[in-house]
Amino acid sequence: MAQTTFIPASAMTLRPAGERGLADHGWLKSRHSFSFARYHDPAHMGFQALRVINDDRVAGGGGFPTHPHRDAEIFSYILEGALSHRDTTGTASTVRAGGVQFMTTGSGVSHSEFNASRSEPVHFLQVWLLPDVRGATPRYENLDIAPEEKDGRLRLFLSGAGASGAIRTHAPAEVYAATLRGEQSIDLPLREGRSAWIQAARGSLAVNDLRLEEGDGLAVTRSGLLRLSGGQDAEILLFDLEAQRA
Repeated sequence: MAQTTFIPASAMTLRPAGERGLADHGWLKSRHSFSFARYHDPAHMGFQALRVINDDRVAGGGGFPTHPHRDAEIFSYILEGALSHRDTTGTASTVRAGGVQFMTTGSGVSHSEFNASRSEPVHFLQVWLLPDVRGATPRYENLDIAPEEKDGRLRLFLSGAGASGAIRTHAPAEVYAATLRGEQSIDLPLREGRSAWIQAARGSLAVNDLRLEEGDGLAVTRSGLLRLSGGQDAEILLFDLEAQRA
């Protein structure tokens, strides 16, 4: 049966954009929703299987040199510009705004990510999820999401269940993208045993009775109904996550 009771504000925790960690390397400006690299905050170490959300802006010609990862499910969601990827499995690709680059790092892989343009910036969210299994075979996949697929609706693009039209992940998560403006609204019944994280990538919107501004995150820890509305050029990622046992 669908949930019809709205989730109260008492079951939601706002992560304000201005309180995130900040790294400024000149070529890279990054805001960290959770502890990352030199930014450490014991109160913000992750949420359920969600471990990293970095809001990255890379200047033209800049990028991350080759570095290793293992046992993480990593994706980059491109908001502006184009991001190129190379890894030790032999994969090389470039994904543009609206696209997703995804890696299962599993038993170990090294990769680089760099701005495909020498002059224009690239803006993207880089996200790490913790997998249910360790040592999986490394895998790379990308996906382009057309604007109409997420216009006023949730577009599932990452799925632990391997849903049709979504990238399969080893993490216990279903990840959606949506854009919202004007009178558009989206309802999501959050099931028992699930939690949610909503990241306002651009613009602003209301989640039930709470207002999210660009860069804000919202943790939801109770089942019930979520209503997304009042979007002002809003673009969001919504993570439907398996609630971890205490």
